[in-house]
This record gives sequence, C-alpha cells and structure tokens, in this order.
Amino acid sequence: MKNFEYKKSLGQNFLIDQNIINKIINSIDLKEESLIIEIGPGSGALTRELVKLNANIISFEIDTRLRDELDNLSNDNSNLEIIYQDFLKLNLKEFLKSRKYKNLYFVANLPYYITTAIINKITEESDPNEMILMVQKEVAERFSANPNTKDYSSISVFLQYNYDISKVTLVSKNCFFPKPKVDSMVIKFKSIENRIRPDDEEKFYKLIKDAFKFKRKNLRNNLKEYNIDKINDILKKYDKDLTTRAESLTVKEFIDISNNL
Repeated sequence: MKNFEYKKSLGQNFLIDQNIINKIINSIDLKEESLIIEIGPGSGALTRELVKLNANIISFEIDTRLRDELDNLSNDNSNLEIIYQDFLKLNLKEFLKSRKYKNLYFVANLPYYITTAIINKITEESDPNEMILMVQKEVAERFSANPNTKDYSSISVFLQYNYDISKVTLVSKNCFFPKPKVDSMVIKFKSIENRIRPDDEEKFYKLIKDAFKFKRKNLRNNLKEYNIDKINDILKKYDKDLTTRAESLTVKEFIDISNNL
C-alpha cells in the first residue's frame, strides 16, 4: 500500500504472497450456513479471497486508517461486514448470539505478541469448527508438539485436548511487507467431535497449568498440593511415577489423573 505507515505496535506485516493465500483458502473445510470471522484483515489480501466462498464474512480490524480500502471491499461484496474494533475487547459470546449460522470458522494472520490471547479468547468464548491461523513458526511448533519433546507445554495439552492440529504450510518472512524477522506457519485447528472429556473440565485445566508450573521440576514438586498418592497410582498404569515431568504426559493421561482426584 502506497504511503501507508506500518505500525510495529500493531504487528502490521501484511501478507503479499498469493500462493500462501490460496493455500489458506483451500485448507478451509467449509460446511453449509457458515460464518467466517477474520481477525486483522489489514489491506484485505486474504479477505478478497474469503468473500468468494459461500459464507458470511465478518472482519475485525483495529486500525481505522485502513477504512477506505476495506470499506470499498465490503461495498462490493454483500457477504462481507467490516467491524472496526479490537477483537480482544469484544464480548464474543454475546456477539455470536446475534448472528445466524450453523458452522463457525476463524481465519487470521495473528500478530505474534497476542497469538495466545486471541486463541484463548476464541476457545473460551465460542465453539468453532475450525481455526486457520498464521503464527510465528516457533509458536506453531509448540502448539502441535508431541509429549517428550522440548516444545511440549501446557498450551500444547490444552489445544490438543480441544483440536486436531495440522500444519498447512510454512511461510517465509519474504511473503510479507514489511518483512518480519522470523518465518511463520499456517496451522489448522479442527474441533474434535466426540472427544473424551474429563469429569470436571475446570479442574482438568487447572491440573495442566499446575503440572507445568515449573518446567524443570517433576510432578511430585509441581503437584504437591494435590493427593500425591492417588496421582502416583494413576501414573503406575502408564509405567510412570512422580519423578516424571509434565512434558511426558499425554492428554489422555492428564484426563485420567484429573478424573481420579
């Protein structure tokens, strides 16, 4: 965009590679009567392709300097609505009550510094079929990491409990303007139907958070406020004990521990 002052404070690195845009669009498993929420459309490069889909599109943009560009796009496409608002300040649950849809999708090129906050908000305040998100490559590795790897963390467990996570494509920093310092990755979160749920989801989430509290400490130290003997009994089923660290436990094992406490 000519004469546009890109703001580092807003994480403004606009995607300019059409091949990557096409891969994002093709990764969406669109169902009937769908609503797609796009977060941070920027200059509208991805939005221009989203509006071609058989779905209603709502794009949230915080930077009103992009209004002329985006309003022209919405004027030309009756299935597109642009809302100039900080998505993180939106009451998403209430907002969605006023919208008619059967299937919900989120698509975004997320600024690195608010990636986790955005994902937490979407997961806590809605129940999407899919999220197709572009995030920093290292962050994507953490989200999809397997147990017993250095990238496996509480956010890995939390997300893998809720979603099947797959990598769509690696995105070079050269695919953006201005060019960021690191590469990105598009990842797809697909809601797991009929997944095994813990008896008490709130307790389950707290257990995960506490188990990873101090990354280098074992379960005996991180979970000393819990019933250690009971936890140890469950761990024995999986040939593990209290000297095990949280990064060795699978989602299923966390659920089993939570259900037995």
